[in-house]
Amino acid sequence: QVQLVESGGGLVQPGGSLRLSCAASGFIFSSYAMSWYRQAPGKERELVARITSTGSGTNYADSVKGRFTISRDNAKNTVYLQMNSLKPDDTAVYYCNVVQYVAYWGQGTQVTVSS
Repeated sequence: QVQLVESGGGLVQPGGSLRLSCAASGFIFSSYAMSWYRQAPGKERELVARITSTGSGTNYADSVKGRFTISRDNAKNTVYLQMNSLKPDDTAVYYCNVVQYVAYWGQGTQVTVSS
């Protein structure tokens, strides 16, 4: 079965950096686009970044462009989200996502940006 396991979240000061990882299993990872979403308290879940199956194409939410970078290692079945210049508004639970007829989600990893 499809499994997505996120890691790398934590508490960071404004302006700091974090790198999230999502280890995938149960499907042919290199055949699917992957996405990162986030959900802040009291807000809807929103798309943060998406990467094509080969990694040749990416797109980002306007709020994170120039600060976040999504990448993947198909040999390791892992997708990453490098987050730089973090702001308090980036505080949220971050989820890894893949769509195979239905959407699959990981358990999420908490990112808190606070001084």
